[in-house]
Parts: sequence; C-alpha cells; structure tokens
Amino acid sequence: MTSTAQPPPSGARAAHPEHLGHVIFIAAAAAMGGFLFGYDSAVINGAVEAIRDRYDIGSAALAQVIAIALIGCAIGAATAGRIADRIGRIRCMQISAVLFTVSAVGSALPFALYDLAFWRVIGGFAIGMASVIGPAYIAEVAPAAYRGRLGSFQQAAIVIGIAISQLVNWGILNAAGGDQRGEIMGLEAWQVMLGVMVIPAVLYGLLSFAIPESPRFLISAGKDERAREVLREVEGDNLDLDARVAEIEHAMKSEHKSVFKDLLGGTFFFKPIVWVGIGLSVFQQFVGINVAFYYSSTLWQSVGVDPSESFFYSFTTSIINIVGTVIAMIFVDRIGRKPLALIGSVGMVIGLGLEAWAFSFDLVDGKLPATQGWVALIAAHVFVLFFALSWGVVVWVFLGEMFPNRIRAAALGVAASAQWIANWAITASFPSLADWNLSLTYVIYTVFAALSIPFVLKFVKETKGKTLEEMG
Repeated sequence: MTSTAQPPPSGARAAHPEHLGHVIFIAAAAAMGGFLFGYDSAVINGAVEAIRDRYDIGSAALAQVIAIALIGCAIGAATAGRIADRIGRIRCMQISAVLFTVSAVGSALPFALYDLAFWRVIGGFAIGMASVIGPAYIAEVAPAAYRGRLGSFQQAAIVIGIAISQLVNWGILNAAGGDQRGEIMGLEAWQVMLGVMVIPAVLYGLLSFAIPESPRFLISAGKDERAREVLREVEGDNLDLDARVAEIEHAMKSEHKSVFKDLLGGTFFFKPIVWVGIGLSVFQQFVGINVAFYYSSTLWQSVGVDPSESFFYSFTTSIINIVGTVIAMIFVDRIGRKPLALIGSVGMVIGLGLEAWAFSFDLVDGKLPATQGWVALIAAHVFVLFFALSWGVVVWVFLGEMFPNRIRAAALGVAASAQWIANWAITASFPSLADWNLSLTYVIYTVFAALSIPFVLKFVKETKGKTLEEMG
C-alpha cells in the first residue's frame, strides 16, 4: 500500500528571498534561451529575398528552406525534456547554446542551399530545446511567491528577441546601402544578419555557467546537499530546508508520468479535451501570425515598398508585438483567458480582413495605391497587436492549465507538436499562396480567425481562478 503521508510544511509558499535581485538574474539568464528562440525564428525574415536571388529558386523551394527549421524545432521540443532529466537543465542549456552558435556560423557561411537548410535544422533543434527548458527551469527555481512574474520572462524574452532581430537586420541593410546582397566585411548583408546571432548565443552559453542547477534535478540525482544550497540561495535563509527537500521528493514520487495511451478515448481517437488543446494550437498558427515574422519584408516589397522601409516596418511590427504581449500579461489574470481570446479573435478578423481588401487592388507602377497601401500597413499592425494581446499568450496559459493532472504532460506535448506542424504548414505554404493570390491568402487567414470565435465559445472553458486540481 502506497503511503499518502504529506511531508511537513517548509514555508516555501511564503518564501521571500533576501536576494531577490539574484533570483531575477537567474530567471533572466535562463530566459536568454527565449530571446534566442525569438531572434532565430525571425532573423530569416531579412534574408528571404537574398536567398531566393542568390540560389535562383522558386517560391516552393524557398518556402522549404525557411520552414525546414520547424522540423528541428519539433524534434528539439520532443527530446529536450528527456535530455534534461538525464543530464540536467543547465547542461541542456549549454548544448542549446552550442547548437545556436554552430547554426549561426553555418548559416552565415553556406556552401550551397542544401547545407543552409541543414544549419537551419540545427538552429531549429536549439529553438525546440530552448522553448521547453527555459520555462521548466524557471518554474523549478523560482520561489512560489514570484513564479508567475518570473515565468513571464520567457515570453517577454521571445518577443524582445524578435524585435531586436528586426532592428539589427534593418541596421545591417542600411549599412549595405539598402541591398540585401550588398557587401559587409567580405560577406553579403544577409549572411551577416544570420551570423550576428553568434553574439547572443555565446552570451547565453556563458550565462549558463553563472546560474545554479535546478534543485529538482539535483534531488533526483541524489545531490541533496547541493539542492539545499540552491534552495537557500533562491528561496531565502528562513526556509526549513529539510522539509523543503522532503516536499520536492514527495511531489516527484507521487507524480503520475502521463503517456500517450492516457490521451486515447472518446469518439475521435483522442479525449475531447485533447482535441480542444490541439484546436487552440492550430487556430493560433492558422491565422497566419508567423507570416508577419518570417516573410513581412518580402510581403511589403511584393507590393512596392522600398527594401529599407520594409525592414523598418518589420521592426515596428515587432514593437507592437511587445506592446500586445505586455497588455496580455497585465489582463490575463484580471479579465480571464476566454474573454481575452475572443477580443483578440475579433480584432484579428478586422485586421486580416482589411489586409485582404487592400491586397485585392492591382499594383500601380509596382506599388499598391496610396490609400490601400496605408490601410494594409495599419491593418498589419492591428492584426499583430490583437494576436499578441490574446492568442499569443492565452493559448500557452490555457495549455498549461486546462488538462487534468494525470494527462497534462502528455497532452501538452501533443498540443505543442500540433502547433509546430501548423506553423510549418503556414510557413511552407505562404510563398506559393502569395504568388497565386495574395488577397485570397489573407481571406483564408481571416476565415480561420473568424472560426476561432465559435470554437472558443463552444469548446473552451475558462480556467481563470481555478486550481490545477480542479481541471479533473
């Protein structure tokens, strides 16, 4: 018979560390993986047209080179947890930093198209690892009283990484005289854009040596004394360390390791709640958000915007993304996840619909008419703002809260995998769809944004104010 005795309370829930600044530093250092996640995801935006021109490839082949990184992302995300459980969270961060560095150098110095694609897969693997390890490490190290705020560092770092990559790309393009293939330091401008990521990648690696291993991993590895030192460092001197270690050990022993077969059941293979999670992930991507980050420069240039201006608009879109994310972080616990998702869906329908209307007009001298051009530009920013203040954050909150404890880990893995696959589908299809009909492409995204409204109303339950145990 299994014992259900609870360990004595340690006081961790009320712990307020004396050196909160150091705890913030630890969380920020771990969130550098999120910065690289955002940076690497969006930096390719500045190289798309140059890669098309240098290797003389069509839209379909170009899309595969851009989207192939997402295959690495899926593999990295799927394996990171197991790797971290074997060798530790810090070692996993260091591997990710090395892969980011290698990918940046390889992408900047490709011999041919095929090895550029290979280096993008390597970078994708690092993104996938960073997307899992950063939040997991912060959750395990952060004191309970500050976990929510410190956990938000990861999402904030991602959107900042996206913005910085667009700003750097814009600066490099201007230094190259507005030509993506212009020469800088003996390389073409787009190569420098991809290579600059070496700097934050190395910084991430160095920071990983300055932060402690997760107490949870240390205890699982039998290093209880070192775990006590870390707990004292991050949760304060007033903590009952023996009781805290006992709490962690008890939680680890009582955890149910969910597996894939736990998700099966219901009418359509998976349990209904799993399908809701998959639906949230798919709708988040099928509104076309990553077109704004992977292809925005190409998009604006296709309707006659000057390359330098198109890079600047990509940067301003990224700033709007940060603003929207901050709004979401402020209101997600105040007004709830479901209302925020519905507000975002309505705003996205308006923004995407206006873009579809603007792109339906014929180009005049290679440009959209002035009115339609301004409508398209403003509508694109409106779309990104409403996505960021809603679905960009809310979906991840829902996925972390909505599943019953006994299936949470496995269900989250399936939902995240669906998100990477949907991301790949949109990223790989956009260049060909845009060549076919740019306006109708945006009509498709508008339809998915509109369909997300009845989906949320009918199938998604509010999780605000509920404990994880109340989810079933």
